[in-house]
Amino acid sequence: MARSQHFTTSIIALAFAGATPAWANEDPSPSDAASGDPNVPSQPVTEGARVFEPSYFEQFAPRNALEMVDRLPGFSISGGNDQGQRGLGQANQNVIVNGERFSSKSDSIRDQLARIPAGDVIRIELVDGNSLDIPGLTGLVANVIYESKGASGQFRYNPGFRPYNTEARYLGGEISLTGSDGPLDFTVSLSNENNRFGADGPILVTAADGSLIEEQQTKFSGGYDNPKLATNFTYDFGGGAFANLNLSYGEDFVFRDMPETGFPTAGPVRFREATYHERGPEYEIGGDIEFPLGPGKLKIIGLERFERDIGEAQLIDTFDDGSDPKGSRFERTDEEGERIGRFEYGWNMWSADWQLSGEAAFNRLDRRSKLFLLDDSGQFERIAFPAGNGGVTEDRYEAILSYSTQLSPTLSLQATGGAEYSKIEQTGSAANSRSFQRPKGSLALSWKPADDFDVSLTAARRVGQLSFGAFLGSVNLNDDNQNGGNNSLVPPQSWEFDLEVNKGLGAWGLLKFEAKQAYFEDFIDWFPLANGGEAQGNIGDAKRTHLELTGTINLDPIGWKGARLDFNGVKRWMSVTDAFTGEDRVFSNDLVDRLEVNFRYDIPDSDWAVGNGINTFNPAGYSRRYETGRGWEGPTFGWFFVEHKDVMGLTVRALAGNMLGARNYFERTVYEGDRPDAPIAYREYMDRRIGPIFNFRISGDF
Repeated sequence: MARSQHFTTSIIALAFAGATPAWANEDPSPSDAASGDPNVPSQPVTEGARVFEPSYFEQFAPRNALEMVDRLPGFSISGGNDQGQRGLGQANQNVIVNGERFSSKSDSIRDQLARIPAGDVIRIELVDGNSLDIPGLTGLVANVIYESKGASGQFRYNPGFRPYNTEARYLGGEISLTGSDGPLDFTVSLSNENNRFGADGPILVTAADGSLIEEQQTKFSGGYDNPKLATNFTYDFGGGAFANLNLSYGEDFVFRDMPETGFPTAGPVRFREATYHERGPEYEIGGDIEFPLGPGKLKIIGLERFERDIGEAQLIDTFDDGSDPKGSRFERTDEEGERIGRFEYGWNMWSADWQLSGEAAFNRLDRRSKLFLLDDSGQFERIAFPAGNGGVTEDRYEAILSYSTQLSPTLSLQATGGAEYSKIEQTGSAANSRSFQRPKGSLALSWKPADDFDVSLTAARRVGQLSFGAFLGSVNLNDDNQNGGNNSLVPPQSWEFDLEVNKGLGAWGLLKFEAKQAYFEDFIDWFPLANGGEAQGNIGDAKRTHLELTGTINLDPIGWKGARLDFNGVKRWMSVTDAFTGEDRVFSNDLVDRLEVNFRYDIPDSDWAVGNGINTFNPAGYSRRYETGRGWEGPTFGWFFVEHKDVMGLTVRALAGNMLGARNYFERTVYEGDRPDAPIAYREYMDRRIGPIFNFRISGDF
């Protein structure tokens, strides 16, 4: 009988917040940069920017640029060159540093900001992305202006524990050294992303009429470690020429233990031991060089990334009546790589900023899988699983021309247009080769009638990224599910329309409203295979509406100095035709709605801060050939924290999470054949305890 041990790791977000009431410099002028102040860098303040000087952040005692950006009112970090993105492409993150975008894919924006000492930050500007000469940026963007002031180091230590089901966390944190030597700036960091999680409780398996088939007592515990060494070097050649080199190497260690005892209404008691372990190295070598050329600047970027994941899942059932055990084992090794070459040439002509960019990206996946069944002698015997072996490569080329101009003192325009060509080849039991030519581009208008009010509207034609793993087969032992491979996948495309409105509230804070409408072609979700199986496949057209409100409300105006509320709410409506039933439904496992509210109080004339918050997260379910289901955690997570900003020169923070008793839930309905006509075989309902979560953070400088 199929059983579920789904568990979504509960993430209790720390309450990043801030509290001062007004912009430090609401209407800066370019003359500020020529004042002779040694703390002001040579580049002028961006016209129309809302400027936050270091004094704005003093009450928070930030250690690094990340803690400063996280305390900007009404702003949250989004976008970036994550590993699931197609190549590098045009900029899409909403944070830049000294007017330049990040180009690393292994280090996130948050990682890199955390390594910039707060003392090196000159100012942070909130600017309209259209006003920058970086194609792809629209809406509100944070520009962190900093200058290295010599060697300095930072460290943070993040231990934690949970009373139930998990071992304590002792090894999380990072130590970094940042400095300069003449024209060379450097950063070296050693970090370990470290987490532990778990839950325990019953699963009830019932028949279609609701009668009990089996009660399962289950426990889940797991964790991961990702130790990594990362370096960044920037060299200023003078004359507007400089180069960056990024290097990183890390290892992944993942484990999950899922013991279970099943008490059926008829038959022997069953004892299950289910485990999963994964490990493997990853590295990235990337760099860029930028220099004046002719009437403009040329930037050349190169990146090589590789990751190997070696995973093994094993499941063995034994019985109290001495009958033969049953079991299976699945081994999989994935080797993924990406090689990117990109150029960007920008120049000014006809009172506008132009950029011509070209990119070549070569992605690859090689998968080797082995599937075993436990035989009568208690030994694992290998069985054929050809769909789980093979490789996938994609060679992709794109060219984009971008145009940005100021149409009037309050209205700006950014237009991009181009195309991409890609060739996808698959080896193994379902070898195939295909090529695609796709147009892409965007048109963005920004209107800023006042310093505290701006509106941006973007229309874009985008090409999505394929998950290479969907081309090949895989197995989920604990759910008794096999995911087939699909060698006919094509990249999804979409028309996307985004509206962003930002309104400053003076001393009260800031509000940001976003409305996004997307129309997808060749949308990817679960899809029936001709052999009776199922895989990820293109199921036709789909659409999604996304509304989001983000804000900061300072309480200083009512006399509560140092107190602040931050909130973010999301609501989505989705529509796609189910490939199995023909009915309209939401996207599998997408977000339906979310709400997070944080309160922070920096107690005046003291080094103490306290706060609390709540979070709800409502995901959609999934729809497969033989089952439907949904996993979630909640209904509401709640937490509170206390922080002291100077304990012998250190910042010490303690957070108690899941104080409202959120639990881990999963439910599914399994059918005897194809939905929707087949009768129901059984239903599962899981309700497991997570328990309180205690996290600590100790950070300092050296």
